[in-house]
Amino acid sequence: MAASTAGHDPAARLTRGALYMLTSALLFGAMAVPIRLASAELHPFEIAFFRNLFGLVAALPILYRHGFSILRTDKLPLYFMRCTIGIVSMLSGFWALVHLPLAQAVAISYATPLFITIGAVLVLGEVVRARRWTAVVVGFVGVLIVVQPGTGDFSLATLVALLSALTSGVVAISIKFLSRTEPPDAIVLYTTLIWVPLSLVPALPFWVWPSPWAWLWVALAGFLGTAGHMLWTRANRLADASVIAPIGFVQLPVVAILAGLVFDEQVGTALMVGSAIIFASNFYIARREAQLARRAVTDPDIGSEPPSAPR
Repeated sequence: MAASTAGHDPAARLTRGALYMLTSALLFGAMAVPIRLASAELHPFEIAFFRNLFGLVAALPILYRHGFSILRTDKLPLYFMRCTIGIVSMLSGFWALVHLPLAQAVAISYATPLFITIGAVLVLGEVVRARRWTAVVVGFVGVLIVVQPGTGDFSLATLVALLSALTSGVVAISIKFLSRTEPPDAIVLYTTLIWVPLSLVPALPFWVWPSPWAWLWVALAGFLGTAGHMLWTRANRLADASVIAPIGFVQLPVVAILAGLVFDEQVGTALMVGSAIIFASNFYIARREAQLARRAVTDPDIGSEPPSAPR
């Protein structure tokens, strides 16, 4: 009985969702290293294809566990739309990881939670009030500090990284919408099935057969990416997209440390300041929502708070 109650407890669901998101961020952060290592001989688009191919291999146990019944759905058009946008996000994200310092590419990706907050209002009908909108504005100020428009550090790769963040936000919203009716394992399996042929097309013009070391790196990227995707999908099912997304910030220090150790990349002052501002804005959003979730457990009237109340 206690377990059943916990499954409907908003605070418990938020905690589980946060843990899933945290582990997902660690896996995605680690994935950046084999992507960069593979880029020594492979184009980013080809790396993306192999990431998806090996990701599908990693996801096949889902099919074995559930059988083909897991593929029954009436949401195929939504799956294809989600996967098409996801491919744009993946290709641009991989391109940015190869052409920007790793920590900067990841820092720019943290504009995603800000786009998610906006999308959560427009698409999911989530209520976002004055304080959270202020945090979003502050977060975008941090993004501007990181990308430094008008300076020599601003480049095409920076714009590509921003495109990845925007489309990643759209993907997160679509995952949240799908998770209302679709099992997380079905979302992961359908995504990998569709991504393989979609990513092969842009990879073909740049095709080079990988060396043994490159095979290792792309296989590792595929397995890390699919494991992270599985946990990310479950996290979005358990909690509001605009609440748990900021937890992914743990990916930044992980990537910064790995980039320093493996590639001798240094983190500049503007990147640290801008990232801190983005983190602070998103942390406020997550903290405020967590407080409301905990209070809702003991005070049912919290949920009836009028839409115009400040937050």
